[in-house]
Amino acid sequence: MNNSTPTGVYANGNDNKKFKGDRPPCSPSRVLHLRKIPSDVTEAEVISLGLPFGKVTNLLMLKGKSQAFLEMASEEAAVTMVNYYTPVTPHLRSQPVFIQYSNHRELKTDNLPNQASVQAALQAVSAGQSGSLALPGAPTSEGTILPGQSPVLRIIIENLFYPVTLEVLHQIFSKFGAVLKIITFTKNNQFQALLQYADPLNAHYAKMALDGQNIYNACCTLRIDFSKLTSLNVKYNNDKSRDFTRLDLPTGDGQPSLEPPMAAAFGAPGIISSPYAGAAGFAPAIGFPQGLSVQTVPGALGPLTITSSAVTGRMAIPGASGIPGNSVLLVTNLNPDLVTPHGLFILFGVYGDVHRVKIMFNKKENALVQMADANQAQLAMNHLSGQRLYGKVLRATLSKHQAVQLPREGQEDQGLTKDFSNSPLHRFKKPGSKNFQNIFPPSATLHLSNIPPSVTVDDLKNLFTEAGCSVKAFKFFQKDRKMALIQLGSVEEAIQALIELHNHDLGENHHLRVSFSKSTI
Repeated sequence: MNNSTPTGVYANGNDNKKFKGDRPPCSPSRVLHLRKIPSDVTEAEVISLGLPFGKVTNLLMLKGKSQAFLEMASEEAAVTMVNYYTPVTPHLRSQPVFIQYSNHRELKTDNLPNQASVQAALQAVSAGQSGSLALPGAPTSEGTILPGQSPVLRIIIENLFYPVTLEVLHQIFSKFGAVLKIITFTKNNQFQALLQYADPLNAHYAKMALDGQNIYNACCTLRIDFSKLTSLNVKYNNDKSRDFTRLDLPTGDGQPSLEPPMAAAFGAPGIISSPYAGAAGFAPAIGFPQGLSVQTVPGALGPLTITSSAVTGRMAIPGASGIPGNSVLLVTNLNPDLVTPHGLFILFGVYGDVHRVKIMFNKKENALVQMADANQAQLAMNHLSGQRLYGKVLRATLSKHQAVQLPREGQEDQGLTKDFSNSPLHRFKKPGSKNFQNIFPPSATLHLSNIPPSVTVDDLKNLFTEAGCSVKAFKFFQKDRKMALIQLGSVEEAIQALIELHNHDLGENHHLRVSFSKSTI
């Protein structure tokens, strides 16, 4: 599909070449080119794709060509959005939409007809985002969204082929604002939830973006309405209900499990070829694939997009015979002489919180890695399977095990099984952590942070050289010298350096934080 210049749009700093056929991927730009847009889609719906990632500053709809150009306020927001939606295809009105960087560096649409409606949509949306609902020139009054609109959404999940947990809902809906409370229940044989945001506006955007989306490919469809309730009363924090503002609530005696028809639906084998046939996600996560990723919904919605944990949607995943929602990975073809539970904990911890690691006693090239949830497992599998570690190509698939068992008293283990659930090194424990937005595939360039002022370029280069790496380039961030980029000789070197040097003590009570970077030096 070519991205030739639409009439009346001037590309800044680019000569307007006409591309024939597929074009090479463009360098990052804050203008994004969207293809295969449904003809009946509204400006607000297109704008809502960009909202979770930052401010949207302009839009050009080319309905005749089923295309649109979306301009974000910053290139960084555009990069986060593309990174999020690359593994997790977003959907508008149940149609997959394709996003890539445009040749244009900005959109100049002043002299185009039909821009009034775009400006009105942008104004309404950005006013909503900043929390001040007053439109410029309009008198400020309470309830400018819709009179009496509730911050509580009622969510019905249709075609529930896989269990949808409270955590999945929290992950998906948190993309649109702070979720305060969630209550899940089964009524009329339908799995439902009530979800309360801090602000009715967040509820409005979430409904606009998620209503009708699938959490997994072709199933678990979200139907969303505003509830008549304006506040939820949560008595227990457990797997059925939660008040995220009150961690002191009791767990209660556990609530009745799903009604039998629901349970039967979960157990039916082979409804979909793979539980992960397409989570799409909101993950800039995330995590987050094609449908919502199971646990990670970032990609699933749209199928939804969940955090980066979203599940890879397009391909049938090898080993996906694992149980839907499985959070345990089987990792094979490891180098038995060099791999350790701690090393796997650090590496897989880039993509989620690792609870336990077990290197097989009788077959040390195999290991089990238990992640916090299925989305994170999916994310780690998508990013790490096929990467080289200590000279061997690592393979990761979903395990048939539901959890990693700790060795019994007196059982010989040689320290090969470790529980990391209480480790201080988890990257994603805090809800809404910025780390969810910084999940990238392994790359030869590493992002370093938490560097104390006394540490110099040479100190850091020497640290990596002593770890056996060849340093190709190094750069401190101009605005923040606590952060730097370091480019190593290969992706494999960078993976090994991350394992060895993440949390390295640099003195002055500073421990180095290492992650993969999306940029190069």
